[in-house]
Amino acid sequence: MDYLVLARKWRPQSFEEVLGQEQVIKTLQNAIRYDRIAHAFIFSGPRGVGKTSVARIMAKAMNCETGPTQTPCNVCTNCREITEGISMDVREIDGASNRGIDEVRELRENLKFLPMTSRYKIYIIDEVHMLTREAFNALLKTLEEPPSHVVFIFATTETQKIPATILSRCQCYDFRRISVRQIADNLQKIAQAEGIRITDRGLAWIAAAGDGSMRDAQSIFDQAISYAGSEIQDHDLEEILGLTDRQFLFSLSEAILERNAGKCLKIIEEGYYAGLDMKHFYETLLGHFRNLLLTKIVGEDQSFLDVADDDLVRLKTQTEGVSRETLQRLLDILMAEEENIKRSQNPRLNLETTLVRMAYLEPMIPIDEVLLKMEDLAKRLSSNPGMSPSGTPGKANEETRKKVAREPVPEHPSGVQRESRGAFEKQTEKDNHAPEHEIRESQDPANLWEDYRSFLKKKSPLLWSKIEPGKWLGFETGRLRIGFQKGYIFLDDINEKAQKARLLEITRDYFKKDVPVDIEILKADPENAPPNPAGSAKNGRINDIRRQALNQPLLQKVLDMFDGAEVREVIPRNNHPS
Repeated sequence: MDYLVLARKWRPQSFEEVLGQEQVIKTLQNAIRYDRIAHAFIFSGPRGVGKTSVARIMAKAMNCETGPTQTPCNVCTNCREITEGISMDVREIDGASNRGIDEVRELRENLKFLPMTSRYKIYIIDEVHMLTREAFNALLKTLEEPPSHVVFIFATTETQKIPATILSRCQCYDFRRISVRQIADNLQKIAQAEGIRITDRGLAWIAAAGDGSMRDAQSIFDQAISYAGSEIQDHDLEEILGLTDRQFLFSLSEAILERNAGKCLKIIEEGYYAGLDMKHFYETLLGHFRNLLLTKIVGEDQSFLDVADDDLVRLKTQTEGVSRETLQRLLDILMAEEENIKRSQNPRLNLETTLVRMAYLEPMIPIDEVLLKMEDLAKRLSSNPGMSPSGTPGKANEETRKKVAREPVPEHPSGVQRESRGAFEKQTEKDNHAPEHEIRESQDPANLWEDYRSFLKKKSPLLWSKIEPGKWLGFETGRLRIGFQKGYIFLDDINEKAQKARLLEITRDYFKKDVPVDIEILKADPENAPPNPAGSAKNGRINDIRRQALNQPLLQKVLDMFDGAEVREVIPRNNHPS
């Protein structure tokens, strides 16, 4: 046959023509330049990314009449024979059909013969993972110490099936998927050379359908030319590639972001009667919301997005005014329902219920924005104590001001009034410098303990929550004694240096003098039965959960912000009643 398919006609013939495998090409070229060519290579990666093509180019580079060279001439006898696949010194073996031990024995017998016309005898074994275990074992010794004129190049799509003993004797190169943009550029070059007219969007669709494989994309392009001729329209590609569902994607995501559940159901109904495969459409929708999320995250950086420029503009338009958290939550819902829709006997119903959930999802507010609002509220409250959280004067303060305004001012001679006011100011100053709490032997310890805890709660709600379960043991010789049960979860926190310093500081403010605080452990009640070890372990785990919860920075911020806020109880999630 005179006709060659595009995948064979446009196969790379030099290292410079290979796309998407820069790390492999650079290493191989440097190996040739510095004369460090290994005796065995393994090229692994997805289908159609250039493994066998690079193996042929490597063979030409080593056997070129001007070589070894990084740029084979492709015109000498050796290069032309390798390109045409008729070289006697470069053998390409299909590992799937020559997988037995007998074939490996025959190969070993032929290794001892020198090349006929070339510098190296090169064996390219494709799909080498198909060899049997016996064949691999027979190849071990030869592969480790082959003759100096022999080079092995293995190609495989499943490296995990190759024994570790073989991998350790070879240099392994991982081939990557080729990006949609690189494939589209290559197809554009082919279209110009072949005289084919096609839109950039059509090329992007074909490149995306290739799924990272250059050979697959070129085959699809060849099929499109056979279908539509030299002028390929977008609607032709929609029919070939089954892309009729793409027209529903943007309208559906727009309806979800507008929180219009009725519109979502209407779009699904139209798609259903248009012949959409609901399971396939769900996978496409999942990829569409992934693109929306990536567009929101990376912004102008298009390296993560393998989409056409027109689609990228529409993605950016839809993500305007939508938070990243909202898009992340919508994608989470789709991912959570993926397996259910794959197994469902009625995927349309599952898809409709999923879309309704997504449409009615409340917009997610970023945590940074919440903290910013809380900080702003704290600043307003601290700058004006009489303001309520909403920013208006507090009701109690307003009534107090009105009451003071209504009270009559006693009429006294000016001198007497000044004298009384001066005496009042002196008395106020005296009261301010007097101790706030005087300890007397006759004073009720319970009242003192309650007053002390109330004062501690105003100064530090978080520290108060840890001290509050304590027991008053007395105020003897100027020392405050507080007792806690053995194993109390916050006992270590209270005895921590920073916490203890804060407690002493608040205690000094309360008593208007330095008062040492002794933290003691209460003696166990002998009448109580010994604790259950299993119960103690469970309680210890719950106590750890409570400690972690109460030490959360956000919780401490809330407690410090709102006066009177307290933590009544911490309930582990798995213990919460459903």
